[in-house]
Amino acid sequence: MKRNTLILAALSGLLTLGAARQASAKLSNDQQVVASVVFKPTSESRLTQYVYDTVDPTSAKYHHYLSTTEFARKFGQSQQYVDAFKRYLNQYHVHAYAYRGRLSLKVRGTRANVNQAFHAKAGHQKGQPSRTYYQLPKKLAHQVVTVIGLNALKSKQNPTPKRTDNHAVFSMLTRKAAGSDGPDTHLKGTAFSKKYGALKFAERYQLTNLYNKGLSGQNQRIGIIAFGDIHRSDLKTYWRQAGTNTDTSRVRKIYVIDNQKKVQASMTADHVAEQSEATLDVESAGAVAPKAGIDFYTGTSVDNAVNLHTSLFTAFTQAISDNVDRQLSTSYSPHTDDLKLWEEHSATPSQYNHAFNLILEQAAAQGITVFNASGDRGPWEWSHKPLMECHGIPTSPYQVLVGGTTLPYSKVINGKRITVTKERAWGTLAGISADNLKAGAFSGGGGGFSALNPTPRYQQGVPGVNTFSAINLIKYLSDKKIYALNKHPRLITGIHEGRNLPDVAGNADERTGYATYLSCPVPAANKKAKPIIKKLWTIGGGTSYTAPQMAAANAIINSGKNIPVGFWNPQIYQFAQQADTPFNVLDDNVDNNNLYYTGQPGKLYNQATGLGTINFDKLYQKFK
Repeated sequence: MKRNTLILAALSGLLTLGAARQASAKLSNDQQVVASVVFKPTSESRLTQYVYDTVDPTSAKYHHYLSTTEFARKFGQSQQYVDAFKRYLNQYHVHAYAYRGRLSLKVRGTRANVNQAFHAKAGHQKGQPSRTYYQLPKKLAHQVVTVIGLNALKSKQNPTPKRTDNHAVFSMLTRKAAGSDGPDTHLKGTAFSKKYGALKFAERYQLTNLYNKGLSGQNQRIGIIAFGDIHRSDLKTYWRQAGTNTDTSRVRKIYVIDNQKKVQASMTADHVAEQSEATLDVESAGAVAPKAGIDFYTGTSVDNAVNLHTSLFTAFTQAISDNVDRQLSTSYSPHTDDLKLWEEHSATPSQYNHAFNLILEQAAAQGITVFNASGDRGPWEWSHKPLMECHGIPTSPYQVLVGGTTLPYSKVINGKRITVTKERAWGTLAGISADNLKAGAFSGGGGGFSALNPTPRYQQGVPGVNTFSAINLIKYLSDKKIYALNKHPRLITGIHEGRNLPDVAGNADERTGYATYLSCPVPAANKKAKPIIKKLWTIGGGTSYTAPQMAAANAIINSGKNIPVGFWNPQIYQFAQQADTPFNVLDDNVDNNNLYYTGQPGKLYNQATGLGTINFDKLYQKFK
């Protein structure tokens, strides 16, 4: 059952790296590995100001986005310094590729040679996990922020963490609770799309008004950052059923770690979670923006010689360096900001977060909008107490973090009639099954406060930011290591600081969710037999549907403009404070919660749904 439930796990939403596939505990010195060297910009303060200036109508730099060459000249390290770094690594038979923009190097070589080049050694500090320390020549070290992906630990120092994969449990049980095994495929085209697909999203959030203006994502490309691989035949089947553009040649695949042949050969039952997440991302984005191209960046390392943190960073950096997509989306989080659970060995959570902020600032300076799913278990993704603020990272202020809602519905679930009369924050307790309760599997949109990033300037002063309303509906049972209902919940209000998340929200509840088509291998009854290829129509939910839909909606908006809208966040927080706001604030504070945070009556922002849901027709007019 475990492998089968992984098929469903990916369709539940955000995949936290490590939940889908564990890092290998056995690494040989002759394996090829990839690491990233992240450089300081020439001036981080000037870079940050430039990013904000690109979306400030009062600035002379408004909409003056940089090419990668211009970015390198303004903010990247000098070519001489980069060349010196490459020559140094070549001495150890380590190849280095400089990304355009000159903020990072991609380093490739055998594990032994890479560790020798960086003088990498395993170390341990009391109360902390083992990690890898490195040393570089002084003439090179002074401009380095961090090195991601080094691993000098021995197998016994690098155990696979022991934790429950609640994503698999959650998905299997919530699908059962929802009482639906799949969509009605007798419906075709528009009817299917309105019930299970792009038109359901578009009609709910006024994107159809832009379709009627002839905007379909033409002349735009959407970058999807993921793992695993996709079958073009799956995309064609889904898009044909939904009555949209079935041309799969608009999808381009970029393999940033292992090559295509190696990755496709690895599409086995063990990796179905990655395949299904990748497939739903591309199917969703391609249906919402039917004339847009899609660039699928996969960071899969087949033999796990490259850790998942490095793979995700590498995929993002490659996409930003390529600079062909004006919108990027991912539904992955590289684990948690809790040091005790951190699996990257050479960069701490703070260093990794800093590195991500820098490359996302490069994206913003180039006019790229980045979307990321906020998570699918409320603020309880990793923390036993919400205000411990343990999140999957990055919670970078330079991306749009997308939360979840549930749409109005009335269904009999587990023998009980459940009625939701208006759109609200996604937090599922009503009608929860006995199996869900026993497993402690609760679903809701991610939200809260970042422990690593301070409150960004665009959030400061916005009513509701750094204040919160919450209701403690569930609690952690430390003896059983599961979550359970709190018999005596109470409403809590307070003050907290940090980057508030999410920024916006959209439908992510599986009970009001979307269809996905997937052909994937599952284990045969006879363990010695080859896996059976199952062709599955499923209904899924999660913020990993909403994030690529938002990126596709951005492509629709950009297709009607001569200049990309760029960095959303400073703009949308301004729009939200205007009388003709394009946001529908979900501010009720009782039944409107993500398992903890609720709306804040009369305020513009809350940590369950951010600024709220979007009227894309109004947002388009604002961006124009």
